[in-house]
Amino acid sequence: MSRMRLPLLSLTLGVLVSTCGGSGGPTSATDPGNDDDPGNPGGGTRVIKANPSFAADIVEIFVRRSCTLSSCHGGGDGELTLTASASTNYGNLVAVQSPSSGVVRVIPYDAANSYLVKKLEGTQGSGNGERMPLMLSPLDNIDITNIKNWINAGAPNN
Repeated sequence: MSRMRLPLLSLTLGVLVSTCGGSGGPTSATDPGNDDDPGNPGGGTRVIKANPSFAADIVEIFVRRSCTLSSCHGGGDGELTLTASASTNYGNLVAVQSPSSGVVRVIPYDAANSYLVKKLEGTQGSGNGERMPLMLSPLDNIDITNIKNWINAGAPNN
């Protein structure tokens, strides 16, 4: 019996190691909170969702990453107002053209061409401002993927 334990253990470890590589970042994380996330001092477990809710998941990202503060988009910086209110945020993002760039902020079913994703990834092109959130660490794979999944699901107001 003990002769079978070593190969079984080796096989198990091999499977675990191979599934962890090359994923482009974590699919779940316990976020202990950090200096860049004053809205999330206690942290919590975050996961990538196939169909994230705008009100529960996407607005949570804006609040946790301090986008809704008065010193940022809570004060209308960049001609975009974001608050803790899902309905306000939805109306300011989905199918709305950015006055400064002329690009639609969120194009339902098209995350790759949505200005929100380009600003968060820093791929918006020269002359279209800085990567967001400004002067803070970029959003991680979990947050970016949830935003993309929400948009690619049609950017529902849910």
